[in-house]
Amino acid sequence: MHKINVMHKEDISHRAPPLVDQAFARLRHGVLTGEFPADTKLKIDELQESYGFSSSPLREALSRLAQEGLIRSDERRGFRVAAISAEDLADITRMRVMLDVPALREAIEYGDDAWEGAIVSAFHRLERVESRLADGPVVLDEGWSELHRAFHLALVAACPSERQLAWSASLFDQAERYRRFSARFRKAARRKSNEHRKIMEATLRRDADTACALLEEHILSTQRNVEAALKSAQSQ
Repeated sequence: MHKINVMHKEDISHRAPPLVDQAFARLRHGVLTGEFPADTKLKIDELQESYGFSSSPLREALSRLAQEGLIRSDERRGFRVAAISAEDLADITRMRVMLDVPALREAIEYGDDAWEGAIVSAFHRLERVESRLADGPVVLDEGWSELHRAFHLALVAACPSERQLAWSASLFDQAERYRRFSARFRKAARRKSNEHRKIMEATLRRDADTACALLEEHILSTQRNVEAALKSAQSQ
C-alpha cells in the first residue's frame, strides 16, 4: 500500500499545470517579450488557433493579466495589451519606489541567515549568466530576465507584508515590459552586475540607508533609460 501511495504522489507531482495556468504563462510571456505589441487587440478566436486552448481558460488567463495591469479589459472593446507611455512608466516607477524601498528596509530588519543565503545564491546565478552573454542588451535574454526577477524578489523576501510583496512582484513585471521595449532601441549594452552587487553588499551588511538609496536609484535609472528609448522611437 505504501508503494502504491508513493507512486500516486509521484504521478500527481508530474502532472502538467492546469490549463488556465498554462494559458496565463504563455500569454504573459507574449506580452512581456513584445510578441503582442502595446495596444494590440487580443482576440479569443485567434488565441485559440495560436495556442490550442479553449475560450474558457483563455478568458480567465486574460482576466488575471488584466489584474496585473499588463492588459486592459473593456466590455465593448474586449482585451487589449496595455499601452506604453511615459506617464504609465512614471506611475509604475513611483509605485515601485513607494513599495520596494520600504520592503527592502523591512527585509533588512527582519531577514535571517537563510534570507541572506538566498540573496547571495540569486546574485551568483545572475552574475554567472550575465558573464556568459555576448554583447547586447542582457534583458532580452530569457534566462537572464528570469534570474534578474529572482534576485530582486529575493532582496525583499523577508518583508513581513505578503500583499506588499505581491504588488512588488506585479509592478516588477509591468516594468519588465518597458525594460524590454527600451532594450530594442539601446545602442550600448547596459550591464547591471555592478549595480546589483552594490545593492547586495549593502543589504548583507545591514546598511539599510545605503541599500535603499541604491535600490531607488536602480529603479529610477530604468525609468530614464526607457524615457530615452521612447523619445528615440518617436523620432523614427
